Amino acid sequence: MDITPQSAGWKYLSFKAMAIKAGERFQQATEGEEVAFVPLKGEMRVEVDKDRFEIARKNFFAELPHVLYAPPRKTINVEAITDVEFAIGGAPAEGKYPTRLFAPSEMKAEIRGGGAARRQVNHILQHPLPAERLILFEVYVPGGAWSGWPPHCHDGYMGSPYLEEVYYYRLEPQNGFAIHRNYRKDKNFDEMFAVQSGDAVLVTQGFHPVAAAPGSNVYFLNYLAGDLLNEARGTPPYDDPDYAWIKDRWEENVLKLPIRKP
Repeated sequence: MDITPQSAGWKYLSFKAMAIKAGERFQQATEGEEVAFVPLKGEMRVEVDKDRFEIARKNFFAELPHVLYAPPRKTINVEAITDVEFAIGGAPAEGKYPTRLFAPSEMKAEIRGGGAARRQVNHILQHPLPAERLILFEVYVPGGAWSGWPPHCHDGYMGSPYLEEVYYYRLEPQNGFAIHRNYRKDKNFDEMFAVQSGDAVLVTQGFHPVAAAPGSNVYFLNYLAGDLLNEARGTPPYDDPDYAWIKDRWEENVLKLPIRKP
């Protein structure tokens, strides 16, 4: 999978999802971008010019990743020790920060929401972890639960920051699915996707909640980039006011069953 600003029709964000066999290699020049490399599973050796890193991950459902950050004007070389899968994405940058391997111990991991919207969010490259434009999250949604609830946006609507975003999905079991919606409140824009494992959804605009089908555990990797720079990358999005009340009352308005006794 190879998403570029040109193919997406936006300004900043690029994204690739790759799988290579043991002994194979992958190379990418960062050129004018800062780049974040996220292992999904397998063991690999990664070089950024003269810096060398041994990176391994059991799989994306088992543990948090190490995330490799590389500034512009570098070359990333990946050698697969076992069969590996990884994501790599970038955004325009000046070169303010050096090459760095972020460890799981540096990443904030939190349980968000409640009731049917309880999920785990890992801040794998989010302020205060340094980058110029890139923001990365990993999210785990149990089967039958919702994420991105209440729905939020970051497309400039109501003063929200402008950020482009890729959702890269993996599901367990493989034949599971999730529902992803992108919608606007101020114009006629409403998209709905039945997402399967290995799919990516582009958030070009609008609010964007996700629902996991019962029995389908959902993992997604978010890459974001836009107008926010450096510390401002911690600026929150804008919640849909029709649903924002639930943040204070997760168990409210839950239908009690049965409606009638047998």
